[in-house]
Amino acid sequence: MHIAYTMAPGRGDTDLILARVADTLLSRGYRVRGTVQINTDRADAGPCDMDVKVLPAGPVIRISQSLGRASHGCRLDPSALEAAVGHVTASFAPGVDCLILNKFGKHEAEGRGFRDLIAEAVMQDIPVLVGTNGLNAKAFMDFSGGLAAELPPVAEGLVSWLEARLKQKERQTAA
Repeated sequence: MHIAYTMAPGRGDTDLILARVADTLLSRGYRVRGTVQINTDRADAGPCDMDVKVLPAGPVIRISQSLGRASHGCRLDPSALEAAVGHVTASFAPGVDCLILNKFGKHEAEGRGFRDLIAEAVMQDIPVLVGTNGLNAKAFMDFSGGLAAELPPVAEGLVSWLEARLKQKERQTAA
C-alpha cells in the first residue's frame, strides 16, 4: 500500500506545497490526478476564497461559500466539493500514475468527499498523497488502517517519495 499524508504548520502552507509537488510531477510527464487548493485573499478582508484545481488541467472550482464577515461556521460548499470529486473520478482512468489530494478533511472523515476514490487508488496500487490537518489526522489514520506514512511538508521530499513508488511499480510491471 502506497499512501502518505503531510501537514504543514502554517495556514495554507500544505496547499502551496502540494501544488508544487503536482506541478513538478506533471512537468516530468507523470499522469497525476486529484486536486490542489488555491487560496485567494478577499478584498473585503474576510476569510480567503478557496478553490480547487482538478488535476491535471482544471477546471477550477470554488469550494468556499461567503457566509459574511461575522460568521465563524464552516465555509465549505459541500456540493462544490462533490462536483470536484466527480471531475476527478471521471478522469481517473487506467494509466494514472498517482493521486494527490489537497485535503483529507471533515467530509472524508465523515465518509464522503474523496474517501471512495482514495480507497480505489489504493486498491489499484496507485500511490496516494494527501494533505490533512490536526483535526482530521486521526480520522485519516483510522481510514488508512494506520498504514499511511506521515511525510515532512517538504515538496522535494514528497516528490521523491512519489517517484520512488512509481519507479518501484514500473520495475514490478516490467518483471
